[in-house]
Amino acid sequence: MILAVDPRSPVPPYEQIRGQVAAAVRSGTLVPGTRLPTVRRLADDLGVAANTAARAYRELEQAGVVETRGRHGTFVAATGAAGDRAALAAALDYARRARELGLEDAEALRWVRDALKVAQA
Repeated sequence: MILAVDPRSPVPPYEQIRGQVAAAVRSGTLVPGTRLPTVRRLADDLGVAANTAARAYRELEQAGVVETRGRHGTFVAATGAAGDRAALAAALDYARRARELGLEDAEALRWVRDALKVAQA
């Protein structure tokens, strides 16, 4: 896995790292069980502060993309399970709110499609 941080980007370095790792996991470039570099090693390799690399790993862990096994390191999580649970939770929250607003299924789905288009841009 090759990561790069663009210091000229308006996207914060931790977010660049988080996004690249998450994309590598989604694409299958990083498979479950793959051990990731230590925070210090990642920071050194990318020329960022250790706190920046640590924040990226924390956010990835909160999203269920990676898991930290104490002194053993950080590994790509058994994807699917955590990601699917998070997606289902978000979908259920939206479905409940759509019902509270009195939206019909077709209308609620239209809003989701519109939101996905906006998020893609």
